[in-house]
Amino acid sequence: VVLVFYSFCRLLFFIINKDFFDFPSYKTWLGGMRFDLSALGYLNLIFGLAHVIPGKFQDSKTYQRLLKILFFGVNTLLLGTNFVDFEYYKFIGRRSSFSMITAEGMEQEIPGLLLSYVTDYWYIPLLFLCFAGIFWMVLPTNKSNKPNLFTKFNAALSVLCLLLLFVAGRGGIQSKPLRIVDASEYAAIGQSALVLNTPFTILKTIGKKETLENYAFFSANKLNKLYSPIQNYATEGTAQKKNVVILILESFGRENIQRGQTPFLDSLITESYYFENGFANGKVSVDAVPSIISSIPSLMNKSFISSSYALNKVKAFPEIMKENGYHSSFFHGAFNGSQNFEQYCNNIQFDKYYGMDQYKGPKAFDGFWGIFDEEFMQYFRQELNTFKQPFFTTLFTISSHPPFTMPERHKGKFNKGTTEIHETIAYSDYALAKFFEKAKKEKWYNNTLFVLSADHTSACGQEAIYKNNLGKFRIPILFFDPSNTNLKGVSDKNFQQIDIMPSILDYLDLDSQIVAFGKSYKSKDNYVVNYIDNQYNYIQDNYYLVFDGKKTIGLFDWKKDPLLKDNLMKAQPELKNKMEVFIKAYIQSFNERVIKNQLTLNKDV
Repeated sequence: VVLVFYSFCRLLFFIINKDFFDFPSYKTWLGGMRFDLSALGYLNLIFGLAHVIPGKFQDSKTYQRLLKILFFGVNTLLLGTNFVDFEYYKFIGRRSSFSMITAEGMEQEIPGLLLSYVTDYWYIPLLFLCFAGIFWMVLPTNKSNKPNLFTKFNAALSVLCLLLLFVAGRGGIQSKPLRIVDASEYAAIGQSALVLNTPFTILKTIGKKETLENYAFFSANKLNKLYSPIQNYATEGTAQKKNVVILILESFGRENIQRGQTPFLDSLITESYYFENGFANGKVSVDAVPSIISSIPSLMNKSFISSSYALNKVKAFPEIMKENGYHSSFFHGAFNGSQNFEQYCNNIQFDKYYGMDQYKGPKAFDGFWGIFDEEFMQYFRQELNTFKQPFFTTLFTISSHPPFTMPERHKGKFNKGTTEIHETIAYSDYALAKFFEKAKKEKWYNNTLFVLSADHTSACGQEAIYKNNLGKFRIPILFFDPSNTNLKGVSDKNFQQIDIMPSILDYLDLDSQIVAFGKSYKSKDNYVVNYIDNQYNYIQDNYYLVFDGKKTIGLFDWKKDPLLKDNLMKAQPELKNKMEVFIKAYIQSFNERVIKNQLTLNKDV
């Protein structure tokens, strides 16, 4: 009965997210059943044990009814986590882990966000209640009052069932228990969420620290020749002591701009050095900060900030800029401590953090998340006026984050677009325009490099090119220097968030030696690396390779084939092998340095 309901949840998951998936093959459904059996096997071992314990109480109607209630409660609770992912998947692009389902790092926001989720997606809890009701009705009940005449037989049967549950929980009799990554064996690229179920991913991540695999693809000497993240930036002449303002725009994915919702950002692009092929290094907000500020990509299932490696020594922007005479600050209009931003900022030595607790200005709490962008950006501008130049600062916007709350005075003012996020995207663009309108009059404006980047894409891209594992990362990134008319144009270079730190150091001609997994915009290198659903995405020039940690599973000419329909693995084996060597070296270097706490050079530790 439980297995049938797991399959029903998979069907609902597919129907609600059908725009993101091809119709699943029989292999996907059969593979999914293996993961379903694993989740229900581990979860129900306790009930198998409850029937093995000898005693006359086994024949008690009260005991049997208690077991049924507990069986129903436990299985309904875990099955219900699938319902969360019916909509949440659209935002994160994968099944939820334990830390995601418990909103780790957003404890203060949980009540408001939970209320907004129930309100905005009211049909989900309603559907769940119907599901739970049907589940209770179809569960069998032991109605016998007679003593059990087959005690030995039933005991043996219970032991056999217990063994079967254990084998099911392991996913079979293979040497290693079934893992999340094994889902890729049963589905096409980007489709593994259909094979998995949310109870399985939660059970596999609950109470576990993120542990990276210590790959040994190459020897140390060979690895250094293939790839090294050590980069040297030496001042040639006089360094530019320009202020640096990084604006991280919540959910401003590539699919949301240049479509009428962002008139200011569209106009700013024409005055900036814009990366047409810009990519995020993660799928959620918490991935963007270490990527942009520390040049550390998100190459694991748990965000770096929330992982067991979060306290690793990192030489990030604040320390580098401090060495060059800069004051550093980070602004985020949400609750202090939200998404562990404040803790991470303290770890990487920002001079000051400004959250909702520090905000001074008109009342502007959105009721769920924090201070509306318009008011917080003006507060941000006013604080910059008090800073001694040169300063380095970052602002992370919040208003285009679910639940997409609009200020009362602006309701109906902006184009609602075609999806629920578009109105708040338009509002945040308006707030950005207001910020620049007043910032232009400030003394520090013409001596400032502005860098704008989305944190990640949104959940609402309607075009097919934004729904595959490549399009899910496409974002706008631009550099704007009002005093440099030469820093203008459109670059077709493959550019990612982790390239921002090296690029700024290179542009300002600052002196530093760093460990960074990105590259400067002036570099001849043309790669992008990100990770989703246990697969590494590697873009090199016009080609996109998908690597599952052991082998390549896809190769595409992404510019000619943006929908990724033509797999070139067999047609271009030499290119596949060449790209595979690089991605192996990149992964090995990243994992080794994170595991061994070597994200700085020895002299910095």
